[in-house]
Amino acid sequence: MISKKILMLLAILFGMSITVQAQIETEPEDEVDEEDEIVVIDQSGNEEIIEFPEAMTYDLDSLLNEYMAKTYLTSGDCNMRNENPHYPEEVYIERLSRMPTVMEMAHNNVVQQFIDRYASRLRGTIAYCLGAGNFYMPIFEEALETYQIPLELKYLPVIESALNPKAVSRVGAAGLWQFMPATGRQYNLQMNSLVDERRDPIKASYAAAHLLSDLYKVFGDWNLVIAAYNCGPGNVSKAIQRSGGSKDYWQIYPYLPRETRGYVPAFIAANYMMTYYSLHNICPMSSRLPAQTDTVMVTKKIHLEQIAKVLNVDIEMLRALNPMYRHDIIPGNTEPYALRLPLSDVNRYIENEDAICNYKANELLTNRTIVEVNDYTPTYYHKSKRSYKKGRKGRIGRHSKARRGGKKATAKKGRATKGKSKGRKSSRRRRR
Repeated sequence: MISKKILMLLAILFGMSITVQAQIETEPEDEVDEEDEIVVIDQSGNEEIIEFPEAMTYDLDSLLNEYMAKTYLTSGDCNMRNENPHYPEEVYIERLSRMPTVMEMAHNNVVQQFIDRYASRLRGTIAYCLGAGNFYMPIFEEALETYQIPLELKYLPVIESALNPKAVSRVGAAGLWQFMPATGRQYNLQMNSLVDERRDPIKASYAAAHLLSDLYKVFGDWNLVIAAYNCGPGNVSKAIQRSGGSKDYWQIYPYLPRETRGYVPAFIAANYMMTYYSLHNICPMSSRLPAQTDTVMVTKKIHLEQIAKVLNVDIEMLRALNPMYRHDIIPGNTEPYALRLPLSDVNRYIENEDAICNYKANELLTNRTIVEVNDYTPTYYHKSKRSYKKGRKGRIGRHSKARRGGKKATAKKGRATKGKSKGRKSSRRRRR
């Protein structure tokens, strides 16, 4: 008999086959930029167009404009020529085979196309990810280790979000790991108007590791797992069925959605570039680690600007440390929420909590708890009646005869004016 735990897992993943599928929705073919595609020619000369992961098409300037990048990243000084050397195919095959990974890192024409794109047009993005990785890779590794996941999956957010915790896809996936709302809720990530835990690097990383672990229990192959992470387990199961039951990613490849066909090759290529970047003359951005941080639990409704002003800290720094708060408001009055601060400011916050809560509270937290209803009875003036009418008592209804200009008349059944009576008799004669 199937255990209750397995049945629950299957139910959750079946729901994901619908919700995660939204991550692979694409624009109409005639609206997709050619630079967002890769064209592959197979051995028979047939042309295949593969869509590039959305995150790897982000504008580099927008990534560099994020607080962490502006504050802690600088251009690297590696004394390298900014050009990409070309190597024979067997060199790439040998390098991939030497990588210390549990996952299969196979080489083929599709993988090579992604490596070439990373090493040429996306050199700046790879340099950024190498620098930003110093902020996030320790978090990813800790979460993956907790669920006994291969550590090479720490590079999944490189193709999911380009390591931007505030990334939002065109279909609504958000955060470093690009959770759709329904999938995030299934893995206990809270979302409401003020809070979006998909954007919290730590909570989202543990949720992603949990999800990957659950997918492995279903498919038993890591390439199929990350394919299912992209398009949903339902789509992968259908591809397996259409291929005749094969559980080899490269055999079910033609039956997968268009973006997912490029997802595993993009992941393999990202692992290659994050390992062998120096052999392609890519200089990582230099990074200095932020100050150590810690969290305090907030039990009152507080605006980040209140904290910034009273403690004299940069509000942009607070936003970078707490990206889950969508409008700079921590709704601690609803339930306790964590506030991440530099270690040196934690005690200062605790000592000044009352002053922080009182600072410009009426200006920054404008939602009222009690309001009075205006009970004044307005006076209406109706030109047609040349008189004032107060309240509902004298109001003329829109369906009344006086409003329509007709004469007001009342008549009981069987008692009408002579004119109307004659009219009725004549009409009855005509009907006969």
